[in-house]
Amino acid sequence: MTPNLPSSSERSPSTPPRNSNKKLARRKKAIGQQYLTPQEENALVAYVLRCAANGFPLPVKALRRLALVIRRHRTVACSTKPGRGTVHPPGKNYPQALYSRHPELRARRLKAIDWTRANENIYDKVKDWFDVIGKELANPDITPENVYNMDETGVLLGHAATVKMLVHSKDTRRHRGTGVKRVLVTSIECVSAAGIALSPLIIWPASTHRSVWTTHPTPDWHFACSPKGYTDKHISLSWIKDVFDPQTRARACGKPRLLINDGFATHESVELLEFCFHHNIILCRLPSHTSHKLQPLDVGIFGPLKTAYREQVEQLYRGGAGTVGKQHFTLLYSRARQATFTESNIVSAWSKVGLFPFDPDRVLATISGSQTDQNAPQITATQTDFFSTDEIEATPVTSEGFAALRRLIEGESKQVSELSQHRLQKAFNAAERALTESSLLRDRSQELFFQNCEKKSRQSTKSKVVGTARVMSYRDIVEKRSMQETTKTREAGSDAGRQVSSVGKRSLPVSDQAPKKRRRQGELQQAIQEIDSSELGNYCHVFEL
Repeated sequence: MTPNLPSSSERSPSTPPRNSNKKLARRKKAIGQQYLTPQEENALVAYVLRCAANGFPLPVKALRRLALVIRRHRTVACSTKPGRGTVHPPGKNYPQALYSRHPELRARRLKAIDWTRANENIYDKVKDWFDVIGKELANPDITPENVYNMDETGVLLGHAATVKMLVHSKDTRRHRGTGVKRVLVTSIECVSAAGIALSPLIIWPASTHRSVWTTHPTPDWHFACSPKGYTDKHISLSWIKDVFDPQTRARACGKPRLLINDGFATHESVELLEFCFHHNIILCRLPSHTSHKLQPLDVGIFGPLKTAYREQVEQLYRGGAGTVGKQHFTLLYSRARQATFTESNIVSAWSKVGLFPFDPDRVLATISGSQTDQNAPQITATQTDFFSTDEIEATPVTSEGFAALRRLIEGESKQVSELSQHRLQKAFNAAERALTESSLLRDRSQELFFQNCEKKSRQSTKSKVVGTARVMSYRDIVEKRSMQETTKTREAGSDAGRQVSSVGKRSLPVSDQAPKKRRRQGELQQAIQEIDSSELGNYCHVFEL
């Protein structure tokens, strides 16, 4: 007869789970099989997060190299030679395993951006902007219908993006045919905070207008020409006179109109400022390098607009068109504008930049103001017992030496209280982490040393023309440079000889200088006599130089 065993719900709370010991054993075994110890991994993660907080995030592939550096410095410190034996790098899946053990770390694709647009460099500008624009928007005469944002954007005529396509499973092609004519057309756009879009002004890269470019009907659109398709002061003035003012004057009903732009030089000519002053238009210029955070058109309109335009280009290519030219632009661009310049998109763009509704924190929350390492461990002063040098072992300088000392201390601390053992464990962890960080910083210092040496060598070489040929080998460049150095040395020697000879001429003996001095004295007396004979002594004087 089978005895009745207690169910899991009837077991005593003090009874450990059946598989807890096995799970603990497997966890300890897994830790022992890891490439780095837990403390080394913690130090590595802290170093990676600190680099990211300072504005220099490390690429994913750097994790394997840094882990290899830590393993090598376990046995050798303060040396560039590898440790005893061969230390193999971690496997290719090491970064993914590290993410799973440290959820505070993650991989993300970061888009490269100019340093001047980095968050840590624009925080104060953005904060000051909201202080200034907030006072303007607080004016009861300024309503959302009379607040506008204008900017220009460039559109490549036949640019097709990289997208996923449906092909046969055995198809190995990695490219697709498309037009490669890269002609840039500029469009000046303007939207209001009430969700209204004004008609655009298109700038062709040409010197004259062609009839075939405007066969598609686009009422209220305006067109201009410039050599490269960019805007200038004349076009900007024409835009505000012929596009902005006629389309917004009636809606304003005599109230001031607020126009926000990016402060480009062509938007602030004297003629344009005079026109705005006489027509009650208030110009508000965005701070430099902040349009990607503060300009509604950049934040919420231009991105979807170009995506929609590329979709129209794809559709035209699928229809059999070999090249997209200026004659196709008005049709494709008008369709893209119709899909993008909706009231909901425009209102959402103004909301994202924190203006309507007025909420500066919506933008400031995405920008880090001060780069402080909040995760850095805080070190507090503790009381330390001092021993004579005869009572302690040699101070370890490698992780391997520290591990040996740790085993020695643990073997002698069996009779120490549990609290003391816990404190020793804390000290062991801190020391192991410090040695790991030392390895990482030593590797970083070596990188900076070589980079600084290369910079000094590069800056010590002046930029000179070493040849005018279209193609030169490195050997030819070195020979030409050495010939220039030889010529420079010869010229320096000849200049030194000329200086010595000139010094000799200036250092004439007194006997050689006497005739010249007597001649100057004679000329001086003759000039004085001529002045006295002409009775001009009260008006003329002779200065002896």
